[in-house]
Amino acid sequence: MQKYNKQPMATKKVKSASEMLASIIAQGMFEKLGEDVVQIDLRKIKNSIADFFVICHGKSRAQVEAIAESVQMEVKKAIGINVWKKEGFENAEWVLLDYFDVVVHIFQEPNRKFYKLEDLWADADLKKCLPPAPAKKLTKKNTSAEA
Repeated sequence: MQKYNKQPMATKKVKSASEMLASIIAQGMFEKLGEDVVQIDLRKIKNSIADFFVICHGKSRAQVEAIAESVQMEVKKAIGINVWKKEGFENAEWVLLDYFDVVVHIFQEPNRKFYKLEDLWADADLKKCLPPAPAKKLTKKNTSAEA
């Protein structure tokens, strides 16, 4: 007779499609140095308009536009979809990119402080995103030391 271990098996949490999209969007924000990147998980909020909001800010109009373009490019490259609706490029004080299940908000810093979306959705789970660790560059010194 075979004995079974009664400890629960280690399970790996599988990300939903909207979670994966939110992560890709955050990567696109970090590519252009988006600041204070936050994911707001709205899935537990009844009648919410999306699964996630991903929010960040830039210091200038040019940076906000660059972040928005980077997000669109990263999403297209990673999963091949285009943004469904985009707003706010006229003055780039608050750019919105709508991917149905994930809505992206890119602010100039004063507008983010004024609108306080994180406070507006305080019932939702908020996750601060950290930038990826910088890749270690290989130099002759690094490679010769390892050899």
